[in-house]
Amino acid sequence: MPVQRPAPAYARIKDYVRRQIETGTWPAGSVIPSEHDLVRQFGVSRMTVHRALRELTADHVLHRVQGAGTFVNPKRYQSTLIEIRSIAAEIESRGDIHTSQVLLLERTTDVTALTALGLAATDYAYHSCMVHFENNEPIQVEDRYVNPHLYPRYLEQDFEHLTPSDYMTREAPLQRAEYVITARLPDAVIRQHLRMPAGDPCLVLQRRTWAHEQIATDVTLWHPGARFQFSGSF
Repeated sequence: MPVQRPAPAYARIKDYVRRQIETGTWPAGSVIPSEHDLVRQFGVSRMTVHRALRELTADHVLHRVQGAGTFVNPKRYQSTLIEIRSIAAEIESRGDIHTSQVLLLERTTDVTALTALGLAATDYAYHSCMVHFENNEPIQVEDRYVNPHLYPRYLEQDFEHLTPSDYMTREAPLQRAEYVITARLPDAVIRQHLRMPAGDPCLVLQRRTWAHEQIATDVTLWHPGARFQFSGSF
């Protein structure tokens, strides 16, 4: 039976640092022990400790500030681009808690909304705006225009307990989607809702979907760039 070799020293240090962060012993924004302290704690070379911290920095777990130390990065929340899932499902799949706050829910005749949905200038659309939270931390502002002919009861929904995506998928399953992702500076209102410092950019997903051969919704999703990432595989 083959003998299992112990993990390299740098890997054990990386695991130790991650455990301290995951258990909350070292919260986001806190400074971790110095390389010198970790050398003494683990009885290894400075080079070994440096490699562990360098790799954790490359993974965006830590960030280093010259002359100040090494700090724990805020957690990066994640969303997939391969399938359209409700943000509540994304959050709950990580074992976290989703909550939301509805900022706006209205009928509109805004020309921008009607054009985006391919509706006539004499028609109307539904408009919602809300903030999604993961463990009470805001991670997304959702600004959505909806085709009222596909989702006539949209304004009647309680979107603090049901996401728009869940409702729409149930009423008229989506056929296809197109999207664009950009990095943009948010205005003061979005920045306040996402609790972001001035000057920090957002990752913005602009997505349009179709159902029953009609444009179903046009939605803009704002995410704090320092706390969010998109992922996917083919």
